[in-house]
Amino acid sequence: MELLLGRVAPGVELRAEQVVESARHLADAAGPGVWNAAAAEDALDASDTLAEALGGVGEELAQVLAAVTAANAAARRHLGLVTEAATAMPAPRTRSPRRPKRRGLGPGFQGIR
Repeated sequence: MELLLGRVAPGVELRAEQVVESARHLADAAGPGVWNAAAAEDALDASDTLAEALGGVGEELAQVLAAVTAANAAARRHLGLVTEAATAMPAPRTRSPRRPKRRGLGPGFQGIR
């Protein structure tokens, strides 16, 4: 899997560190009886989003991380966060279309004068 990891895009590593720090703060503040439906849903949405983003590394990793999405769906059912409409017709899980890579303006670009 290391072969799929390359150079980090600008801001990705910093944002990943911020996610970890926020998750630690949440874990420190959380405990029995302190969650409401909105907070639980937000935490599960964050987990889904991170799994989907990291799954963009490659199809094999996306398949591995599908277990996270399935576990989050089970947690939503367990917590009663799923409406009957959502359980009656589950939405197919497709990869979001990737934006085309932007091409840089090259070294030494000084802006438009």
